[in-house]
Amino acid sequence: MNIKSPRGDKKRTENYNGNMDALNETSTQVTDHLQDPDFTKKLTENHPGRFINRELSWLEFNRRVYEEAMNPVHPILERLRFLSISASNLDEFYMVRVAGLKGQVASHVRGLSPDKLTPAQQLQAISAKVSELAADHHHCFEILIDEMRNADIRLVEPKDLSTADKKWLANTFRQNIFPILSPIAVDPAHPFPFIPNLGFGLVLDLESDEENKNMVALVILPAQLSRFIRLPGKDIRFIALERVVLMFLDFLFPAFTLLHGGIFRVIRDSEMEIDEEAEDLVLTFESALKRRRRGSVVRLTVNDTISEDLLYFIQTQLDVSKHDVFTFHGMIGLSDIGEMVVDDRPELLFPTYEARFPERIRDYGGDCLAAIKAKDILVHHPYESFDVVVQFLRQASKDKNVVAIRQTLYRTSEDSPIVQALVEAAESGKSVTAMVELKARFDEEANIGIARKLERSGAQVVFGFIDYKIHAKLSLVVRREGDTLKSYAHLGTGNYHPVTAKIYTDLSFFTCDPDICDDVLQVFNYMTGYAKPMNLKKVVISPLHMREFIMERIKDEIGHARRGEPAGIYIKVNSLIDSEIIDELYRASKAGVKIDIIARGICGLRPGVPGLSENIEVKSIVGRFLEHSRVACFGNGYELPSSKAKVYISSADWMPRNINRRIEAMVPIENPTVHQQVLDQIMEANFRDNEQSWNLQPDGSYLRCHAESEPFNAHKFFMTNPSLSGRGSALVAGGRTKKKKKRLVKKK
Repeated sequence: MNIKSPRGDKKRTENYNGNMDALNETSTQVTDHLQDPDFTKKLTENHPGRFINRELSWLEFNRRVYEEAMNPVHPILERLRFLSISASNLDEFYMVRVAGLKGQVASHVRGLSPDKLTPAQQLQAISAKVSELAADHHHCFEILIDEMRNADIRLVEPKDLSTADKKWLANTFRQNIFPILSPIAVDPAHPFPFIPNLGFGLVLDLESDEENKNMVALVILPAQLSRFIRLPGKDIRFIALERVVLMFLDFLFPAFTLLHGGIFRVIRDSEMEIDEEAEDLVLTFESALKRRRRGSVVRLTVNDTISEDLLYFIQTQLDVSKHDVFTFHGMIGLSDIGEMVVDDRPELLFPTYEARFPERIRDYGGDCLAAIKAKDILVHHPYESFDVVVQFLRQASKDKNVVAIRQTLYRTSEDSPIVQALVEAAESGKSVTAMVELKARFDEEANIGIARKLERSGAQVVFGFIDYKIHAKLSLVVRREGDTLKSYAHLGTGNYHPVTAKIYTDLSFFTCDPDICDDVLQVFNYMTGYAKPMNLKKVVISPLHMREFIMERIKDEIGHARRGEPAGIYIKVNSLIDSEIIDELYRASKAGVKIDIIARGICGLRPGVPGLSENIEVKSIVGRFLEHSRVACFGNGYELPSSKAKVYISSADWMPRNINRRIEAMVPIENPTVHQQVLDQIMEANFRDNEQSWNLQPDGSYLRCHAESEPFNAHKFFMTNPSLSGRGSALVAGGRTKKKKKRLVKKK
């Protein structure tokens, strides 16, 4: 059968593919430093290869997530969850990063990445890595399905169903699935429909039972339907939605016979183009969200049983280049498999963990403000409950002596208790100012709703800057105490999100230090009124001061090293790709500064290169919880860890976007107990970890860490050991440890 395009799409798609081929001619050869196995020997301070490509580094991170799905140490359903996360990450990578590079190629942008790759060259390098990773995803899924079957959890096919199963499915289909589906014939009278981002469906070649005539049809499977349907019975059995639809195709297309069928899934460019001169930012984002749903297709995935004619048809209709079509055997859309992670088999999941509530606050009868007034406190999420942050704001909203609350909101849940506390505070007559960031990717729509809710309560809602995202995690409570006003501040490394706070490792710092509180007030005034802070005493913010501050701290360590004094730097970030900072770290390494870095995700720095970075080690931790906290420690002339070291926590990763284009905050940790908690407990435990850590190699690859002696798991350590500043009256007096962390053996 030869499927004809109803709208002359063959010519249109041939032109499109030809244009893409022409654009990609420049990427027939990736630069030498990606192909030369000995290129690290040639690296110098000015060699472009001294930087690891951002996109390739991200793919290495997502491979580490995938490796946890292959890790037999984890329970089987947690492994399935890791695979789902890795597949979902890859989807977002295409929506944002690949789409952006394709846009640069199409627009003939000549800009180079820090490692001097053109957008086309990066796309070529990405393509090979993605193909390999996606194939590994599908291989892993087959392995997990087999292991799940051994654990009595099955993904079944129609041939495996009993008569009772089929009867139940037929009833379920009629009642809960059929009313939502829309069978679509594609012909001159019925143009090809719009397929939304992450759209998933069936393309069908049907033959009429009454006329000797073929018809091409589509069935789009809406996101409102579960991808996997659980069958009744004591056993845990699932069947994929697309299999069920094919079973009951005669409901949708009576009097037609299926000749050929295929399954497809599309990913569209989800980056939003924002009019930076827009007067009404909310309306701009509402319209931009609608445009996102109509972005160009950057990836088309199909199953390998699809016929050539149907593939050609769907490809031409979607204007997809042949370079962006991926064919796989078996299941596609693996990001959905997390639906099969069920709670009724707890032995196949990580053991349930209940976060601790800090004893320090219990010592004060649950009075957060009193506990903070007595001494600074650092709450370590998810090991210590996010309820502390919620209680801090709830208490403030109900306290008749609290006169004002200022709050940033970047990401939070739809039913956020934080938002509810702010609403109650505003309704009770307190002055409430909420900085709502509309540009939080994929949370824009939710944040618009939150802003409307806060405005209705009487809160003052400000959307900040057009040019900068407000990414700082700040809260300020002003309370009347006697004849004066006293302020209490919260500065965090994570979002005010009660759900992610259970799986992200973050730090919440509470203080009533007058200097810090005054600085936070100035930062809020900057965000609401563009009044640049003058003479900040302790808090450092981007884009105004953070780059210079970080560079000066690194230069201080270089100075210590050159004077023969101890010199060291500890860094913990999600991503490290800022080329200026990386070059400064290289200079520090060459001066003799010992630098230990924990970069969970992207790292553009090459460690361990003789003459460039031999004093730098980089590791990544990927485990049960998502490492999210940002910490920087500088020896200050003393060997780390030391009570004399300068310690900071921050909301910012060391990336150009965070330092140049976002409002971020960095705060010093000066209280001795909190200082010890961050440096001696949190950082040292992360460095000691050898069960979920990976060492970055000079060539950009990662190797699992293995200890020479006893195993150590940082996440398990924090789950079973209370934090120093949160122990309150249970704190046992003791000095700081000078115990050196055990170096890890790098082993495949």
